[in-house]
Amino acid sequence: MSSYKIALLDGDGIGPEIMAEAVKILKLVEERNDISFELTHAPFGANAFFESGHPFPDATKDICDKADAILKGPIGLSHEESQKIPVDMQPERGALLPLRRRYNTYVNFRPVYLPLGLAHFSPLKPEIIGEGIDIMIIRELVGGLYFGHKETGINEDGRRYVSETLEYTEDQIKRIMEVAFKTARKRKKVLHNIHKSNVLKSSVLWNEICVEVAQDYPDVEVINILVDAAATYLCLNPGMFDVMVMENMFGDILSDQGGGILGSLGLMPSACIGPEKAYYEPSHGSAPDIAGQNIANPYSMIGSVAMMLEMSFNLDAEAKRLWQAMQSVFAKGFSTPDLSKAGGDVKLVSTSDFGDMVAEELASMPTN
Repeated sequence: MSSYKIALLDGDGIGPEIMAEAVKILKLVEERNDISFELTHAPFGANAFFESGHPFPDATKDICDKADAILKGPIGLSHEESQKIPVDMQPERGALLPLRRRYNTYVNFRPVYLPLGLAHFSPLKPEIIGEGIDIMIIRELVGGLYFGHKETGINEDGRRYVSETLEYTEDQIKRIMEVAFKTARKRKKVLHNIHKSNVLKSSVLWNEICVEVAQDYPDVEVINILVDAAATYLCLNPGMFDVMVMENMFGDILSDQGGGILGSLGLMPSACIGPEKAYYEPSHGSAPDIAGQNIANPYSMIGSVAMMLEMSFNLDAEAKRLWQAMQSVFAKGFSTPDLSKAGGDVKLVSTSDFGDMVAEELASMPTN
């Protein structure tokens, strides 16, 4: 029997609620497969800061270091609560970026997936959605503005200033491009390279290396598109995209826009992959305004489990069945109050009920 250690970072807000549903699924996967998971919860984020004085405590780092994979809940609190935390200790700066840096999780996979059975969630017109949306956004995750040198101070004129540096090396760009080309080769063999080379020198280098890497993938068509045009086409013609690759900040913005065309970031799981370790997380925030109400949909957290089963534990078939199980619950007309309003054919259920339904659907499926 294979055995794996998983670090569970519950996070803030609705994090513990949706993490409970992920644990429910992991225990079911254990029962259905020749596999064992050692699950260890660890504090991470704003609540960790209030409890221990640091959003990424040393004890949590130790648990993550020993884990085979990390499952992370959303982090952050309301604007008012966040102001009680020093700027450099706020969850994104003090926990999330250090997590990425510690494990060099340079590849972020964010699927923008909307089968016809979920099309009613999208604000887009049916003629734009067509037969559904299926895009894989590949975002470089440990370079660019987010990790460059940062400086604030007072200039010679006595005025406040800020300076942040956008840096990339050719090795950083090459490795993310190789992942993008390999992913495109497995899908439709079309790669959209997203850039801003008409303004940014970083994009000029990005594009040069894209051309160089493309020589090793002659079967993959490369389509270059400016980031602002890509944002427009995601709304007007999302079906034109299959695999998209982009630098860190572009990926942050466009993947959130991807959640918008689906109808909610609650429908977007993600995987953050490094050379030796990966963490998986919902793309959405911690939604402190609805925390504790048992109304948040766990789709993106359970979807992150599905991505972990495939990418970290080679349980591809079980991952596909888990996706089918989640979509079956929606197809039967069930949803949660954060995604849908009462009325019509929608039957509103709680976070825990939705998780139970997904588990029931998965349990009813064969294991081979």
